[in-house]
Formats: sequence, structure tokens, C-alpha cells
Amino acid sequence: MTTLATATPTLQLGPIALEVPVVLAPMAGITNTAFRRLCREFGAGLYVSEMITSRALVERGEKTMRLIRHHESETPRSIQLYGVDPDTMAEAVTMLVAEDRADHIDLNFGCPVPKVTRKGGGAALPWKLNLFRDIVEAAVTAGGAVPVTVKMRKGIDDDHLTYLEAGRIAAGAGAASIALHARTASQFYSGTADWSAIARLKEAITDVPVLGNGDIWSGADAIRMVEETGCDGVVVGRGCLGRPWLFGDLVAAFKVRSGELAADEAAVLQARSTLGVVAATVRRHTELLADFFSTDDQNGEEWACRDIRKHMSWYFKGYPVGSDLRSALARVESLQQLDDLLGELDWSQPYPGEDAEGPRGRAGHPKRTVLPEGWLDSRELAQSHRGDLTEGEADTTGG
Repeated sequence: MTTLATATPTLQLGPIALEVPVVLAPMAGITNTAFRRLCREFGAGLYVSEMITSRALVERGEKTMRLIRHHESETPRSIQLYGVDPDTMAEAVTMLVAEDRADHIDLNFGCPVPKVTRKGGGAALPWKLNLFRDIVEAAVTAGGAVPVTVKMRKGIDDDHLTYLEAGRIAAGAGAASIALHARTASQFYSGTADWSAIARLKEAITDVPVLGNGDIWSGADAIRMVEETGCDGVVVGRGCLGRPWLFGDLVAAFKVRSGELAADEAAVLQARSTLGVVAATVRRHTELLADFFSTDDQNGEEWACRDIRKHMSWYFKGYPVGSDLRSALARVESLQQLDDLLGELDWSQPYPGEDAEGPRGRAGHPKRTVLPEGWLDSRELAQSHRGDLTEGEADTTGG
């Protein structure tokens, strides 16, 4: 990994100055401290935690308290919160600030999964303009000097778009930036992200940074998004699954664009990893997971090996690895077994090119978004839905 000289920040989020305008998107079961540390080793940017439920945080659930833990090397510390109740959100943010557990807080208004939207949360929530405003204002007020940002989707579906109104409300409420995943909730992760929506949001919001999210698989994609939409930075999710070195590619792309790095110098940072680099990264990732999962009464190595299994197909996508070895890696049970299996690989195999690139992770299929009954009847929160929201906070665990 090549170390770059400190440069003029290209993205400012309150007191946080980012050298490159790149944010790691929160991903449940993925962006724990182990993965965040790994990504930092390859590049620069803001690395956000898994989604944390505000009520679970206030109640100090054991799993939630582990998920908000940051390694001492993580600076700035970023946590994403999900919530449907302004008071609970304010209490959660107050806790994080008072106990010095975060330097940045992001609010989730983009989750499309049924267990969240059926209670009016995630991507369903901005439809209720008064509730959305109240939550953002509560978080910003409680955050004080700690910047609070908003991440959202275009809307529930093409007939119920919310992003322009929600963007204006968030900016007016004091959000430090607004990130748009350019899909609707009903799209889930399918199809193609509508980057033109990012451009429209950027035109509508001029006083705070607008970040774009969706279909960034390379540094070149990030630059194309910025140039096509005018957005101030990018949020990267599925593109880094099994490719934490993508953050080196992103650094290189933005440094070349700004003239701080020549194209030939950037080549060493770009995502063209040999099979040996992949193998070493898998080993490093597993070590970091073992550290993350280790407790006085829990074997970190055992849990790390369970967790790394889901990453194997992403890491080795496109590389010449036999089916039997892939299957064994997906069932690995110990670090020693992992070392033995990785030792069977030909580490000298070069980057396979296009076969290792492009979409990764589950895209799913378009589907009707599950909502509380009568949710779309009004843009204002009805009294009959308040119980759904309370229940939604209670049964949505942190992460």
C-alpha cells in the first residue's frame, strides 16, 4: 500500500475533513470494526458502522454495545442509527455524544427490508414528512458539534418518490450532508441505479454536500458519477464486498482527477490484485474478525471463521479457484485450516480482469414494499400508526 501526502480536504462534514470524498456504506453483518479496519488499510475515507437501532442502543443491548465499539485506530468514528421515534433517537444520540463514542452519526432512511418498512421505518419513513423532520431535528440538536448526516433512497416506489422533499427538509434541519441511494425501496438492489436522481437532488440542495450511492464498482465509476451528477462525493457499498482494496482504487481515481497524482503513480493503488493479495487479505480479515469477536467467554477464532465464510465467494470471484477448494473455504473452521487451504492456491495468479469486476452481493428482485396499512393515505403521521412505529423500534435489533 502506498502512503499519499496529506492534501487539501475534498469533503467537509461539520468539523470532519475528508481527504477524498468517499464513504463506506453501512451494511448489516459486514461493516463491523474488522471490515472497517481492513478497508482503512487500503485507502481513505469515512467508514460507517453497521446500522444500529436507537432503542437497542438506549437499552444498552449487549450485541449493540459490541457493534458500536471502535478500534483505537479508527478515526473518525462513524455510527449509523436507525429509529422511528424522535425522542428515542435524541436519547441515543445524546448517549453517543456524552460518552464520546462517535465523531459522526448517520441516520438510516434507506433500508428496504420488510421487517423495517412494514413498521414504517427505513425507506418508508420519509413519506411521513412531519415524522422525518422531527427525527432529523432531534438528532441534530442532540448531536451538537457532532455532525449528523442522512442516507435515504429515492422513495418507496416510482409512484411515491420522497427524496427531493426529504432532502430539503434534512438540509433545513441541519444535516451535514445528504446521501442518496438512487433506487427506490421496491427495487431493493435490483436493476440500475438512477444517477439522474442524484443530479436532481444536487440541483435542489446547494447548502450542504450531496453524496451519490449506487452501482459504484470501481474508481472509474466513482469519477463518472461525480462528473455526471455534480455530487460532492460517493458512498460505496456492495462494490467493496470481497474487494476492500477498492478504497485504494478510489483514492487513486480522485487523486488523478484533482491532479495530485499522475496516472502511472495511481496504478499501484488500483484494484488489480493477484491471487496472492486476495489470499493474504482473507487471512488478515479473519484475524481482525477474531479480535472483534473475542470476549472473556467467547472464542473469537471460532466466530471469525464462521463469519468469513460468507465473504469467500466475493473474494475469489473470477479467480481460478477450483470448486472443491471454494467449497472447503466456505466451510472453514479454524485459522490453521484456513492457512492450509490458502496454501493450496497459486498465489502468483494475476488479476483476472473483467471476470473479477462488476456487481457483487445479492441484488434481489423488484417487489412491492411492505408498509403499515394505510401508510400511503397521507404524508402526515396518523395516530393509528404510532403503535406500529413503537413496535418497529422494539423488534428491530441493532445491526
